[in-house]
Amino acid sequence: MTKPRQGHEIQRQQLFYALADPTRRNIVELLATNGEMTATSICSNFTVSHPAVSQHLKVLREAELVRLEKNAQRRIYSLNLIAMDELEEWVMQMKDLWDERFDKLDEVLEAEKRKTHRK
Repeated sequence: MTKPRQGHEIQRQQLFYALADPTRRNIVELLATNGEMTATSICSNFTVSHPAVSQHLKVLREAELVRLEKNAQRRIYSLNLIAMDELEEWVMQMKDLWDERFDKLDEVLEAEKRKTHRK
């Protein structure tokens, strides 16, 4: 597996930091389910204050997980699909790594099993 570039690694850390909070994960899920949403619509789904939700949205914007479009007085949020693709790519790399490790373990266990049956 190749080592990520410094800037890419920092971006990935921001993605995971942003997703570490359950409220922010819920916001991402809301946007994934509903598509574009105004800040007011997003806030109406939570019992925390509007400023608290705004702070969560700021973290998601800074991590580039969501995009913000200003339309007059409305702030419209949507998922950044490029960031979601980056997350998926990382998950698939980890899956491939662990699949490879488990395959090697299976080979070792099968070899041990054959040794045991020969005795």
